[in-house]
Amino acid sequence: MSTQNKAIKKKPVMAMLLFGCVSLTAYFYLMTHQGLVTETFTKGGWYAAFPILAAFAFSFIHGAFASNLLSVFGIEAKK
Repeated sequence: MSTQNKAIKKKPVMAMLLFGCVSLTAYFYLMTHQGLVTETFTKGGWYAAFPILAAFAFSFIHGAFASNLLSVFGIEAKK
C-alpha cells in the first residue's frame, strides 16, 4: 500500500478538551448546588422529567468525552 492511499486521521483533541471541560463543569455545578438540584428535582409534576433529562445530558457529554479521549489515545473499534 502506498503512503498516498493511507488517509491521515486527525485526532479529535479539541473535541476531547471541549467535552472534558463541559463534563467537569457540569459535575462541579451538580456537586456544589446539591440543595437546589434536590429541591428542584423532587417537586413532582413536570419537574419529574428533570432527572431523566439530566441523566441523558450527563450521559451524552461524558460519552462524547470518553469516545474522543480513546480516539486521541489511538484506541479504535475493530472494523
